[in-house]
Amino acid sequence: MILPKIQDVLKLYEPISLKEMDSVELMNRTDSKYVFSVEELPEILLQAKDFYKVLEINSERLFSYVTTYYDTQNFSLFNHHISGRMNRHKIRHRTYESTGVSYLEVKFKSNKNRTIKWRIKNEVNGHFDKDAADFLLARTNMDSGSLSAVITNYFKRITLVSIKDKTRITLDFCIAFRSNSGTEKDLPYLAIAEIKQEGNNNNNLFIKILRKKGIRPEGFSKYCVGSALICDIPRKNALKPKFLYLKRIQNNYDSHFASAGKD
Repeated sequence: MILPKIQDVLKLYEPISLKEMDSVELMNRTDSKYVFSVEELPEILLQAKDFYKVLEINSERLFSYVTTYYDTQNFSLFNHHISGRMNRHKIRHRTYESTGVSYLEVKFKSNKNRTIKWRIKNEVNGHFDKDAADFLLARTNMDSGSLSAVITNYFKRITLVSIKDKTRITLDFCIAFRSNSGTEKDLPYLAIAEIKQEGNNNNNLFIKILRKKGIRPEGFSKYCVGSALICDIPRKNALKPKFLYLKRIQNNYDSHFASAGKD
């Protein structure tokens, strides 16, 4: 129901190619996340269309991603994140289904609240090859043998690039998780906006659009939330406030579409 509306609005955007977007790759950046009901997304996109371009690859503007997250046996990376530790890492394989290319990626959150990302092309094949092992040791000082896959995350993404400055925005929805044991959880009601900038600019136009709709910054890790939802993982109760927030979004989403079905 929502997807056709999103696709219709995306047709109104000027495109930007992957090559053109290289200038705003922002591998060292500040970022902020906003979590809201996917039903808000078409109107948000409509309000932003004159100020942003949309990534287009092979005439497509909406892309599917598959991400596998890794952690140690005692879930040290998960625990570092939920405890708010700075200078922490996130390790994942990400496959861009539009191009078929997979990367092994390391995200580092510094004590200056900056996000730094490194990546190498690397296939997902159930183990870390030598290139992957060397890369992980260099970037995290971790032995790849201590890591194993925890969950796989599926989602669709729209990428917007500011016409005026070096700001990039990703909009994720159709979010789903699967554990190694086969447990699955879909979050069809959810959308996540991540605003990536060189510095901190709370007067960013997209932030203003969200603010007018009553949407405020909300930290959200797909890895942590997904793991806590479908895995037997220690300390997942620390995310209970996050689950309550998601439940409110889900209830509003369900109510909206229940009302729409009666019209």
